[in-house]
Amino acid sequence: MGRAIQLTNYLGVDMGMFYKRRDYTRIVDGKNPIVAHEFLGTNVEGKDVIIIDDMISSGDSILDVARELKRRKARKVYAAATFGLFTNGLAKFDAAYEQGIIDHILTTNLVYQRPELLSRPYYVNVDLSKYIALLIDNLNHNVSIHGLLNPTDRINRILEKHRAAQAQKAAENNISEEA
Repeated sequence: MGRAIQLTNYLGVDMGMFYKRRDYTRIVDGKNPIVAHEFLGTNVEGKDVIIIDDMISSGDSILDVARELKRRKARKVYAAATFGLFTNGLAKFDAAYEQGIIDHILTTNLVYQRPELLSRPYYVNVDLSKYIALLIDNLNHNVSIHGLLNPTDRINRILEKHRAAQAQKAAENNISEEA
């Protein structure tokens, strides 16, 4: 949650939150069933939305949230998670993609990714091998990994590059309009 708040502040965009309400009086398939996903946030109508979570296991929560966002007229819905386990297969994700409920799903390669997942048109593999190699290299050379664990400077550099590219594009458009 802290990282999501930090990211929205950097980007200057709104943030909402879904609270997963569970029924702790029952256990179904080894877990307390989800009763509802309560939304706390602003209007998402016409907006592109990113759902951020730590893990996609069965995918029920991500897809429930995506359906609710679409019901609230979100334009595009992306899901991003560190670990994509997809324990119950991909059929419900395929259906959600075909129905326009979810546009893309991004997960890292920090867990095994089956070839059928990698071949899905909605799936984006976030390759962290360079990052993990940097962590190992720093540790092997007895160098602090603080800079790798704190993304603030990297995020700011990326945003500066993006803003410079936008400014350059705007300047080029102004020149072509004047000519």
